[in-house]
Amino acid sequence: MKKLNHIALLLSITILAMACNPNEKQKAGQTQHAHGSATNETGHKTNPGLKADAPGSVVLKDPDLDALHQQYQLLTKALVVEDVKSVKTAALAIEAGARAIKGTGSMATAAAKISSTSDLKTQRMAFSTLNEAFIALLKDSGLDRGKLYVAHCPMALDDQGASWVSYTREIRNPYFGDRMLTCGSITETL
Repeated sequence: MKKLNHIALLLSITILAMACNPNEKQKAGQTQHAHGSATNETGHKTNPGLKADAPGSVVLKDPDLDALHQQYQLLTKALVVEDVKSVKTAALAIEAGARAIKGTGSMATAAAKISSTSDLKTQRMAFSTLNEAFIALLKDSGLDRGKLYVAHCPMALDDQGASWVSYTREIRNPYFGDRMLTCGSITETL
């Protein structure tokens, strides 16, 4: 029964992500960026080809949380490249998945806040709240395979500092994107 619930959760997240982010051709008013992203009419970057790194390279002990971590990875990458549309899509999938898992209310609330705005600063503030809950859940769950890293940027959120989960030791700061891409350090290995 638990495996069936896990499959249903994965299917729901996948359907939600696909429905909220259709694979469209480049819209009028977008200009191509040198790294494969485009800029829309509001100046926000878009990257329809955004994909998670090496799916399956990290497997969590909790299968429901494992499904969320795939969307979390997409959310983090989208924040790094400042792709507001992909940020919202991943946050919607995280919200839906988190609402189905007991004890993830604060994570679902933070994801809802991220998906409800197109303002990157507001998204990044809510991302910090989401990370606090996500890191605690990861520590409680544990990993079956692979390693995750907790990274921290002391300058994030107006020098309050904030953490995030990284799938590599390479720092790619989701709180600053290109402005300070490598600001931060690994503080913990999970």
